[in-house]
Amino acid sequence: VDPRTPRKSSSSRSSRKSFRLDYRLEGVNILTDPIFSQRASFLQFMGPKRYRGPPCTVEQLPRIDAVLISHSHYDHLDAGSVASLNARFGGELRWFVPLGLMDWLAKMGCENVMELDWWEENCVPGHDNVTFVCTPSQHWSKRTAWDDNRSLWSSWSVLGPNHRFFFAGDTGYCPSFQEIGRRFGPFDLAAIPIGAYLPRDVMKGQHVDPEEAVQIHQDLQAKQSVAVHWGTFALAYEVGSALPLYSVNTI
Repeated sequence: VDPRTPRKSSSSRSSRKSFRLDYRLEGVNILTDPIFSQRASFLQFMGPKRYRGPPCTVEQLPRIDAVLISHSHYDHLDAGSVASLNARFGGELRWFVPLGLMDWLAKMGCENVMELDWWEENCVPGHDNVTFVCTPSQHWSKRTAWDDNRSLWSSWSVLGPNHRFFFAGDTGYCPSFQEIGRRFGPFDLAAIPIGAYLPRDVMKGQHVDPEEAVQIHQDLQAKQSVAVHWGTFALAYEVGSALPLYSVNTI
Protein backbone atom coordinates (compact mmCIF):
# COMPACT_ATOMS: atom_id res chain seq x y z
CA VAL A 1 0.00 0.00 0.00
CA ASP A 2 1.29 3.42 -0.92
CA PRO A 3 2.68 4.93 2.31
CA ARG A 4 1.48 8.32 1.17
CA THR A 5 -2.15 7.20 1.75
CA PRO A 6 -2.03 5.45 5.13
CA ARG A 7 -5.55 6.52 6.08
CA LYS A 8 -7.10 4.60 3.18
CA SER A 9 -5.71 1.15 3.85
CA SER A 10 -3.07 -0.51 5.92
CA SER A 11 -1.78 -3.97 6.70
CA SER A 12 0.16 -5.78 9.36
CA ARG A 13 1.85 -9.16 9.22
CA SER A 14 0.63 -11.02 12.28
CA SER A 15 2.50 -14.28 11.66
CA ARG A 16 3.91 -16.54 9.00
CA LYS A 17 0.39 -17.57 8.03
CA SER A 18 -1.90 -14.75 8.97
CA PHE A 19 -2.00 -11.33 7.38
CA ARG A 20 -4.38 -8.53 8.35
CA LEU A 21 -5.53 -5.96 5.83
CA ASP A 22 -7.42 -2.96 7.17
CA TYR A 23 -9.57 -1.02 4.69
CA ARG A 24 -9.99 2.02 6.88
CA LEU A 25 -12.17 4.10 4.61
CA GLU A 26 -14.26 1.13 3.52
CA GLY A 27 -14.45 -0.03 7.12
CA VAL A 28 -13.54 -3.70 6.55
CA ASN A 29 -10.93 -5.56 8.62
CA ILE A 30 -9.76 -8.90 7.23
CA LEU A 31 -7.81 -11.88 8.54
CA THR A 32 -6.34 -14.54 6.25
CA ASP A 33 -5.70 -18.14 7.36
CA PRO A 34 -5.37 -17.13 11.03
CA ILE A 35 -3.43 -19.48 13.31
CA PHE A 36 -2.82 -18.45 16.92
CA SER A 37 -2.13 -21.97 18.23
CA GLN A 38 1.30 -23.23 19.22
CA ARG A 39 1.22 -26.22 16.87
CA ALA A 40 -0.03 -26.76 13.32
CA SER A 41 -1.71 -30.02 14.24
CA PHE A 42 -4.98 -31.58 15.34
CA LEU A 43 -3.24 -32.29 18.66
CA GLN A 44 -1.53 -29.52 20.62
CA PHE A 45 1.03 -31.84 22.23
CA MET A 46 2.50 -33.07 18.93
CA GLY A 47 3.08 -31.87 15.40
CA PRO A 48 4.96 -28.84 13.98
CA LYS A 49 5.54 -26.32 16.78
CA ARG A 50 5.95 -22.58 16.41
CA TYR A 51 9.41 -21.18 16.88
CA ARG A 52 8.03 -17.65 16.64
CA GLY A 53 4.89 -16.76 18.56
CA PRO A 54 1.97 -14.67 17.33
CA PRO A 55 2.30 -10.95 18.10
CA CYS A 56 -1.11 -10.79 19.73
CA THR A 57 -3.98 -12.88 21.03
CA VAL A 58 -7.47 -13.08 19.60
CA GLU A 59 -8.62 -10.90 22.50
CA GLN A 60 -6.16 -8.16 21.46
CA LEU A 61 -7.38 -7.98 17.86
CA PRO A 62 -9.37 -5.01 16.63
CA ARG A 63 -12.82 -5.63 15.22
CA ILE A 64 -12.58 -8.24 12.46
CA ASP A 65 -15.25 -8.29 9.75
CA ALA A 66 -14.08 -11.12 7.50
CA VAL A 67 -11.81 -14.16 7.58
CA LEU A 68 -10.45 -15.67 4.36
CA ILE A 69 -9.58 -19.39 4.42
CA SER A 70 -7.50 -20.76 1.54
CA HIS A 71 -7.69 -24.51 2.22
CA SER A 72 -8.04 -27.20 4.87
CA HIS A 73 -4.44 -27.95 5.92
CA TYR A 74 -3.79 -27.58 9.66
CA ASP A 75 -1.31 -24.73 9.25
CA HIS A 76 -4.00 -22.69 7.47
CA LEU A 77 -7.28 -23.85 9.03
CA ASP A 78 -6.73 -24.10 12.78
CA ALA A 79 -9.59 -25.35 14.95
CA GLY A 80 -8.45 -23.51 18.08
CA SER A 81 -8.17 -20.20 16.28
CA VAL A 82 -11.53 -20.65 14.56
CA ALA A 83 -13.16 -21.41 17.91
CA SER A 84 -11.56 -18.38 19.59
CA LEU A 85 -12.50 -16.00 16.79
CA ASN A 86 -16.05 -17.33 16.72
CA ALA A 87 -16.35 -17.00 20.51
CA ARG A 88 -15.28 -13.36 20.35
CA PHE A 89 -17.03 -12.11 17.21
CA GLY A 90 -19.85 -14.62 16.68
CA GLY A 91 -22.26 -14.15 13.80
CA GLU A 92 -20.97 -10.65 13.04
CA LEU A 93 -17.83 -12.24 11.56
CA ARG A 94 -18.17 -13.49 7.98
CA TRP A 95 -16.06 -16.49 6.95
CA PHE A 96 -15.15 -16.87 3.28
CA VAL A 97 -14.16 -20.43 2.38
CA PRO A 98 -13.68 -22.46 -0.83
CA LEU A 99 -16.07 -25.27 -1.73
CA GLY A 100 -16.35 -28.12 0.74
CA LEU A 101 -15.49 -26.29 3.97
CA MET A 102 -18.84 -24.82 4.99
CA ASP A 103 -19.92 -27.92 6.91
CA TRP A 104 -16.65 -27.98 8.87
CA LEU A 105 -17.09 -24.33 9.90
CA ALA A 106 -20.73 -24.96 10.80
CA LYS A 107 -19.72 -27.83 13.08
CA MET A 108 -17.34 -25.38 14.79
CA GLY A 109 -20.34 -23.17 15.54
CA CYS A 110 -19.69 -20.51 12.87
CA GLU A 111 -22.98 -19.10 11.58
CA ASN A 112 -21.95 -16.56 8.95
CA VAL A 113 -20.12 -18.69 6.37
CA MET A 114 -19.95 -17.98 2.65
CA GLU A 115 -18.71 -20.94 0.56
CA LEU A 116 -17.54 -20.06 -2.96
CA ASP A 117 -16.22 -21.78 -6.06
CA TRP A 118 -13.41 -20.28 -8.14
CA TRP A 119 -14.42 -16.95 -9.73
CA GLU A 120 -17.51 -16.62 -7.54
CA GLU A 121 -17.80 -13.49 -5.41
CA ASN A 122 -19.65 -12.07 -2.44
CA CYS A 123 -19.32 -9.34 0.17
CA VAL A 124 -19.65 -8.58 3.87
CA PRO A 125 -23.18 -7.43 4.76
CA GLY A 126 -23.20 -3.67 5.08
CA HIS A 127 -20.04 -3.30 2.99
CA ASP A 128 -21.23 -3.88 -0.57
CA ASN A 129 -18.45 -1.73 -1.99
CA VAL A 130 -15.80 -4.35 -1.12
CA THR A 131 -15.98 -7.55 -3.19
CA PHE A 132 -14.38 -10.85 -2.17
CA VAL A 133 -13.56 -13.11 -5.12
CA CYS A 134 -12.54 -16.74 -4.70
CA THR A 135 -9.72 -17.13 -7.22
CA PRO A 136 -7.69 -20.16 -8.35
CA SER A 137 -4.44 -21.51 -6.94
CA GLN A 138 -2.49 -24.75 -7.39
CA HIS A 139 -2.49 -26.85 -4.24
CA TRP A 140 -4.40 -29.70 -2.54
CA SER A 141 -6.43 -30.35 0.60
CA LYS A 142 -6.48 -32.90 3.42
CA ARG A 143 -7.32 -33.04 7.14
CA THR A 144 -7.86 -36.75 7.73
CA ALA A 145 -6.88 -40.07 6.15
CA TRP A 146 -10.19 -40.15 4.27
CA ASP A 147 -10.71 -36.69 2.79
CA ASP A 148 -7.94 -36.17 0.22
CA ASN A 149 -8.97 -33.27 -2.04
CA ARG A 150 -12.60 -33.40 -0.88
CA SER A 151 -12.58 -29.62 -0.44
CA LEU A 152 -11.31 -26.93 -2.78
CA TRP A 153 -8.26 -24.69 -2.30
CA SER A 154 -8.09 -21.09 -3.45
CA SER A 155 -6.49 -17.71 -3.46
CA TRP A 156 -8.56 -14.59 -2.71
CA SER A 157 -8.91 -11.24 -4.46
CA VAL A 158 -10.38 -8.40 -2.41
CA LEU A 159 -11.59 -5.53 -4.57
CA GLY A 160 -12.42 -2.18 -3.01
CA PRO A 161 -13.27 1.14 -4.67
CA ASN A 162 -9.84 2.54 -3.86
CA HIS A 163 -7.56 -0.43 -3.20
CA ARG A 164 -7.14 -4.05 -4.26
CA PHE A 165 -5.56 -6.84 -2.21
CA PHE A 166 -4.55 -10.37 -3.20
CA PHE A 167 -3.91 -13.33 -0.90
CA ALA A 168 -2.32 -16.34 -2.58
CA GLY A 169 -2.84 -18.89 0.20
CA ASP A 170 -0.63 -21.94 -0.44
CA THR A 171 0.22 -22.52 -4.07
CA GLY A 172 2.56 -23.79 -6.71
CA TYR A 173 3.10 -21.61 -9.74
CA CYS A 174 0.42 -21.81 -12.44
CA PRO A 175 -0.93 -19.66 -15.30
CA SER A 176 -4.00 -18.73 -13.23
CA PHE A 177 -2.10 -15.80 -11.73
CA GLN A 178 -1.78 -14.21 -15.15
CA GLU A 179 -5.55 -14.54 -15.59
CA ILE A 180 -6.18 -13.04 -12.13
CA GLY A 181 -3.91 -10.15 -13.04
CA ARG A 182 -5.76 -9.60 -16.32
CA ARG A 183 -9.17 -9.66 -14.64
CA PHE A 184 -8.50 -7.76 -11.44
CA GLY A 185 -5.08 -6.17 -11.55
CA PRO A 186 -3.26 -4.07 -10.78
CA PHE A 187 -3.30 -4.90 -7.07
CA ASP A 188 -2.07 -2.40 -4.50
CA LEU A 189 -0.77 -5.19 -2.28
CA ALA A 190 -0.30 -8.95 -2.65
CA ALA A 191 0.53 -11.47 0.08
CA ILE A 192 2.55 -14.21 -1.62
CA PRO A 193 4.07 -17.33 0.00
CA ILE A 194 7.81 -17.98 -0.20
CA GLY A 195 8.42 -20.84 2.27
CA ALA A 196 8.31 -24.66 2.47
CA TYR A 197 9.64 -25.07 -1.07
CA LEU A 198 12.42 -27.68 -0.57
CA PRO A 199 13.08 -30.37 -1.70
CA ARG A 200 12.07 -28.91 -5.03
CA ASP A 201 11.11 -32.17 -6.73
CA VAL A 202 8.53 -32.76 -3.98
CA MET A 203 7.31 -29.22 -3.32
CA LYS A 204 7.29 -27.58 -6.76
CA GLY A 205 3.69 -28.45 -7.57
CA GLN A 206 2.33 -27.15 -4.27
CA HIS A 207 4.67 -24.39 -2.96
CA VAL A 208 6.36 -21.64 -4.94
CA ASP A 209 9.96 -20.72 -4.26
CA PRO A 210 11.02 -17.05 -3.96
CA GLU A 211 11.75 -16.76 -7.69
CA GLU A 212 8.29 -18.01 -8.59
CA ALA A 213 6.79 -15.69 -5.97
CA VAL A 214 8.35 -12.76 -7.83
CA GLN A 215 6.77 -14.07 -11.04
CA ILE A 216 3.36 -14.12 -9.32
CA HIS A 217 3.97 -10.53 -8.20
CA GLN A 218 4.57 -9.60 -11.84
CA ASP A 219 1.62 -11.62 -13.14
CA LEU A 220 -0.73 -9.86 -10.73
CA GLN A 221 0.61 -6.43 -11.70
CA ALA A 222 1.05 -5.87 -7.98
CA LYS A 223 2.38 -2.49 -6.92
CA GLN A 224 3.81 -4.00 -3.74
CA SER A 225 3.98 -7.53 -2.35
CA VAL A 226 4.78 -8.99 1.04
CA ALA A 227 6.24 -12.45 1.66
CA VAL A 228 4.14 -14.81 3.80
CA HIS A 229 4.24 -18.53 4.65
CA TRP A 230 7.68 -18.58 6.27
CA GLY A 231 9.34 -18.03 9.63
CA THR A 232 6.97 -19.72 12.10
CA PHE A 233 6.66 -23.45 11.44
CA ALA A 234 9.43 -25.71 10.13
CA LEU A 235 7.59 -27.64 7.42
CA ALA A 236 10.34 -28.22 4.84
CA TYR A 237 14.13 -28.30 4.40
CA GLU A 238 15.03 -24.65 3.88
CA VAL A 239 16.28 -22.50 6.75
CA GLY A 240 13.58 -19.95 7.54
CA SER A 241 15.96 -17.14 8.45
CA ALA A 242 17.59 -17.30 5.01
CA LEU A 243 14.35 -16.72 3.11
CA PRO A 244 14.15 -12.90 3.30
CA LEU A 245 17.72 -12.59 1.99
CA TYR A 246 16.98 -15.09 -0.77
CA SER A 247 13.94 -13.08 -1.75
CA VAL A 248 15.85 -9.79 -1.84
CA ASN A 249 18.54 -11.36 -3.99
CA THR A 250 15.89 -12.82 -6.31
CA ILE A 251 14.20 -9.47 -6.79
